[in-house]
Amino acid sequence: MSPFTSYRSSRRAGQDGFSQVLRAEWATFRSVRGRALAMAASVLVTVSLGLLIAGGARSTCVTGKGEGPCPAPLVGPDGTAVRDKYYFVHQPLKGNGSITARVSDMTGQIRLPDAIPGVRNVKEGTVPWAKAGLLIRQSLKQGTPYAAVMLTGYHGVRMQHNYIHDVAGGPHNGPQWLRLTRSGDTVTGYESDDGKRWTEVGTVKLTGLPETAEIGLFATSPGVLWEMTKAFAQATATFDRIELQGANGSWRRDDVGVTLRSDGTTPHHPGGVVESGDKLIVTGSGDIGPATVEGGLRADFTLIGGFAGLILVLVVAVTFFTAEGRRGLMRTGLPHPARLLAAKAAVVGAVAFVAGLVTSGVVVPAGLAMLRAHQNPIQPITLGTELRMIVGFAALTAAAAVLALGLAALVERAVVAIALAVALVVVPYLLAMAGLVPWLLMITPAAGFAITQSVPTFAHVDVDRSLLGGYYPLPPWAGLAVTCGYAAITLGAAIAVHRRKSALVRPR
Repeated sequence: MSPFTSYRSSRRAGQDGFSQVLRAEWATFRSVRGRALAMAASVLVTVSLGLLIAGGARSTCVTGKGEGPCPAPLVGPDGTAVRDKYYFVHQPLKGNGSITARVSDMTGQIRLPDAIPGVRNVKEGTVPWAKAGLLIRQSLKQGTPYAAVMLTGYHGVRMQHNYIHDVAGGPHNGPQWLRLTRSGDTVTGYESDDGKRWTEVGTVKLTGLPETAEIGLFATSPGVLWEMTKAFAQATATFDRIELQGANGSWRRDDVGVTLRSDGTTPHHPGGVVESGDKLIVTGSGDIGPATVEGGLRADFTLIGGFAGLILVLVVAVTFFTAEGRRGLMRTGLPHPARLLAAKAAVVGAVAFVAGLVTSGVVVPAGLAMLRAHQNPIQPITLGTELRMIVGFAALTAAAAVLALGLAALVERAVVAIALAVALVVVPYLLAMAGLVPWLLMITPAAGFAITQSVPTFAHVDVDRSLLGGYYPLPPWAGLAVTCGYAAITLGAAIAVHRRKSALVRPR
């Protein structure tokens, strides 16, 4: 008598038949105590690593008051951590109006690694997202709403507003005319090659823009990337053919967001402006945009040890099939291998989901609490994002387990299946963490780790292309969809293969 006789039923193969198989597979899973222990160990490993990292994190900053805890991140209109540092030559604009100017030249300085130890290596040049152009904003208070049209170092003309929004204009890198107009709450940016024929770049609505706003010329530049750090860079832009409508005062000059050295009086990398005839030469450093790194520690650091716990989950999923699945399928010639494999996938997926949910449900809030207790600046995170991280990690764990089960059913060798699962899910993650071949997180099952990202990857901010730098090539749900797609295809292929084998051994 076949050991799988209990799966057969005189009733039609339907929900009742699958329920019987599912209950039997659940009983099979529970019968081996080592599986439960391995799942518990996966939770313990990930939680321990996450809390160890969170507990050891200490952030300090040097300000005008000396070295001490870093200030809370600056927050923009939508709650995102932002940078708001630039040099601004401006006038108050009451009511509607506009500003037009030509950016006739844009240069800069960037600091490169020292060729001679101790000797600063500063060269002429601009970083890709150096910015110079026209800006209107609610006030000079950092973090307030704004809109700007600008020429960038290597990304042409852009229209940006409220830090996180970016619209591309023409791919210009030479002299360019720019115009910014205001009509009520509506601000429109334009570009032109000759100052006669104008093309609209974008239109935005700045809700609550006061009757009197600040409008003018600005320059800024984020730092140059050295692996996972940024070094000094600045931009210098020459503006001419300047025309104002609605503002007739004298120019005001503000180095917005400039920081002081440890002596409390000396500006650190100050900007400035030089008047030369009808030209204004403006120099600035910093950025107006999202603070993806400078905005504080990210919540997804608490899940950085997830890869280690996931290895144990993959081993459990593989051995759940290889311990008896192949032998049972082939010895009995089961007419419905799809039901058996689907039941195994449902059981191991559900168990993995619960394990992942417990893991993330503990380590994310507990890790954040530890980071805050040690006065570390934390990237702002909404309740919705935190829940997405927690549930998403559980879904990633479940999808990875189903993928591993499918691989085991296809290759029918535990060692090979485990190696394949680790190579597909864990290895690309580790390589991406080291900044190597990050594109693997687009085409392998490791893409699902994107569901744990707590800070979006913004196209208009250059970051170190590693997980430690906060870089994920795919959005959260798109990354998880890639992993789920791999799991579904692998399991489907396994079902097809075993259905064919079952048909070959079935008595005629």
